[in-house]
Amino acid sequence: MDEFINPDEHRAEISAQQQEIYRLNTIIEEKNNQLNKKNKELLKNLTADKDDPFDNPTDYKGYCGDYSAIQPRLGEAGYKIPVEIEPVEFRNLRRQYSIGGWCMIFQFLASMVLSVLICNGIELILGIMNGNSDSAYDYMYGSSILVAINMIVYIVCNLSNTFIGLKWSGSNGMSMIKTRDFTFGRTVQYCFIALFLWTLSVYAGTFVEMILNKFGMTSVVDQEGLGETPIGLAVGYIYSCIIAPVTEEMLFRGMLLKVFSRANQRFGIFATAIFFGIAHGNLPQFILAFTLGIFLAHITLKHNSIVPAIVVHIFVNTFSTVFGLVSDINNTISFISLVILFTLTLVGFIMLIVFRSDGNRLPAPTPQQHRRGRFVAISSMPFLMAAVIQIIYMMYSLALSRY
Repeated sequence: MDEFINPDEHRAEISAQQQEIYRLNTIIEEKNNQLNKKNKELLKNLTADKDDPFDNPTDYKGYCGDYSAIQPRLGEAGYKIPVEIEPVEFRNLRRQYSIGGWCMIFQFLASMVLSVLICNGIELILGIMNGNSDSAYDYMYGSSILVAINMIVYIVCNLSNTFIGLKWSGSNGMSMIKTRDFTFGRTVQYCFIALFLWTLSVYAGTFVEMILNKFGMTSVVDQEGLGETPIGLAVGYIYSCIIAPVTEEMLFRGMLLKVFSRANQRFGIFATAIFFGIAHGNLPQFILAFTLGIFLAHITLKHNSIVPAIVVHIFVNTFSTVFGLVSDINNTISFISLVILFTLTLVGFIMLIVFRSDGNRLPAPTPQQHRRGRFVAISSMPFLMAAVIQIIYMMYSLALSRY
């Protein structure tokens, strides 16, 4: 007779085996998770970050956006950006430089054409009403009309090309104003630094003007009597101190810097500063705009926003306007204002030293970025055309000053 088998003993044995199987499965699962985690970390180290594909510690992170739109291979496992640029990446990057170039061409030509059309149209209407076209132009020149036309034209041209460029390049317009790490203390520091750069540039521009005068040329446009009515003066001050800084920053440090900095932030800083300078139309103003343009682009990258640049630009334009008005009162006030200016300028120089000592330096491109800056930009015909057209216009205006 077979020995009696207790079912409870079998159930206990089966339960113990199941617990052992569960324990082993848990250990295997933990090992797999650890292995997957290590593989992901290894893959991450082998694959370039789409938002920071060049792994440059001097770049300002998060500003340039997803670079996989330029180089689709960034999604491939283990892919790193090579020094030599590949054809697809070259074409996509050149397209970005071309977008910036086309927008600057459109802005320049549209502002010229609109100004002429609007001025001639209003002059024609006033001439018909008064029966004298000459008196109509004199009236427009002395009133607020020409000043207002200038303001409207540049508002339309700057803003339209800003949004066209952002849309065309696939950039997010809201990213222009999402500011990070911008405090009141930094605002004061930046304004003083900008004042130092403004003073330095003004005196450098004055020296250039002296040299031009020796050759019978001048960069100073005679605007005596332009918009000297109360309304004309008010419109001019509002445009110079508020509207121009806002719209110019949207165009140059908003759209253009975003487009030109996709692969090389340092190139983007200098390229936008050059375009900002030549857009002012004469050599002294070029020196001023180029110098300030570098600093404004730098703080835009640093804070990932055009807000700091707008604030500083408004301060510089307002200060220069007030300084010019106060200096013209009399010799005593002019001397006092100069003393104040040089004192503030000295503070700005100290602030600049502090700013740089805190590690705020311009980005230094890697070998990969170096190949994707000037080398690609000069292959873009719209980029070159935009620069050449405005330089020729600036030289043409200078040549006319000899007559």
